[in-house]
Amino acid sequence: MTPVLYLSHGAPPLADDATWTRQLAGWSADLDKPKAILVVSAHWEEAPLTLGATTTVPLVYDFWGFPDRFYQVKYAAPGAPELAEKLRKLLRSTRTPVHDAPDRGLDHGAYVPLVEMYPDADIPVLQVSMPSLDPQELFDLGRKLAPLRDEGVLIIGSGFFTHNLSALGHADGAPPAWSSEFDHWGAETLREGDLDALLDFQHKAPAAAIAHPRIEHFAPLFVSLGASSSEGKGETVIDGYWHGLAKRSLQFG
Repeated sequence: MTPVLYLSHGAPPLADDATWTRQLAGWSADLDKPKAILVVSAHWEEAPLTLGATTTVPLVYDFWGFPDRFYQVKYAAPGAPELAEKLRKLLRSTRTPVHDAPDRGLDHGAYVPLVEMYPDADIPVLQVSMPSLDPQELFDLGRKLAPLRDEGVLIIGSGFFTHNLSALGHADGAPPAWSSEFDHWGAETLREGDLDALLDFQHKAPAAAIAHPRIEHFAPLFVSLGASSSEGKGETVIDGYWHGLAKRSLQFG
């Protein structure tokens, strides 16, 4: 069965981080090549659940203030109309409403890591929106998506394990206490498989309100948890910090 990932996707300058790009490339090299990729990104919230383009359309450069070269990046992965139809059928069977956004390309939460992991852009990719930020609702959504794993679909929740852009530190400095404390709690809780604590992280995790002033970057984790068969247990593949933010990334199943 194809595993499920939760990854910290980084900003566009991730491409300049030799360590991080090497880690992502090594991760994908250790996986069987998927038949298709389904991405749930922190950067697309829309209800009801919405499917992105099923053909190759321009990327969404949903960031500001970076050098021009980051707006020239291309990732012309094939569309995934067959995956979209399978997803519609799965969700139809659970009476989950689905909309379509045929012009909506991959945002940076999807293409930035995929450029490093699958640079040939030869795997069909479909991005879907987060219809809610409620952890339980997203977990339930992941459960509905889980059968796709049997068909070789790599499900990726793409966020950032801690995410407070107003408190960014220096690239070579020690992470702030709020980031390291939350990261340590998350790693231990995932190692123990304490799903209840994860779903209630806003009350159970130390410094949760600082680590995630808004929870959209942690929320994709719950889709990944729901789609996995690991009972909440995740294996850390990448850890460490980027400007003080925890870049912990995990594999389930």
